[in-house]
Amino acid sequence: MLDRHLRPYIDPPLDRLGGQVARLGLSANGVTLAGLGFGLAAAGAIVAQYFALAILLILASRLADGLDGAVARAQGVTDFGGYLDITCDYVFYAAIPLAFVMLDPGAHGVAGAFLLLSFYVNGGSFLGFAILAEKARMQSNTHGTKSLYFTSGLLEGTETILFFLILCLLPGWFVPLAYLFGGLCLLTAGARVVLAARTFRG
Repeated sequence: MLDRHLRPYIDPPLDRLGGQVARLGLSANGVTLAGLGFGLAAAGAIVAQYFALAILLILASRLADGLDGAVARAQGVTDFGGYLDITCDYVFYAAIPLAFVMLDPGAHGVAGAFLLLSFYVNGGSFLGFAILAEKARMQSNTHGTKSLYFTSGLLEGTETILFFLILCLLPGWFVPLAYLFGGLCLLTAGARVVLAARTFRG
């Protein structure tokens, strides 16, 4: 919901920085993998209860996630780059809830499983829509230049990152926050299914 509103503010500086990174010879895929590394390190920090470090690593991971697209625009966007980016995103989005489950399996296990279920359903609805949109040759630049068709929703990347940061600030509130956010994820997926039914009915 917030992604498209933030893009006019974050894309210009990211594009400038991406051009500089590209001139240094770093590849967009390398930046993507570095972002995943930061994200997995953040998950490890959560398990070790270094929550301040986890916050810094999550922010670094998401900076790299935005920067890889800017580098790709400077060097030339590729289909594999888009594929690698979305794959690494989903690994990151699964790793943080898993880290909280590992932190306290007894207390967080069921809520964490529900949260991961909601991510799985939401991700499936997103990717399924993207496949049909590609088949119908639909285009949208609402979320910037993307290799996949991005549908807007109640919860998007910005909301998820804010949620992860809140979890790190309030780890004792993981269970109710996981149920709340997971429910909103399922609502987002349901809304996308309704949109798909209206868009692709013919």
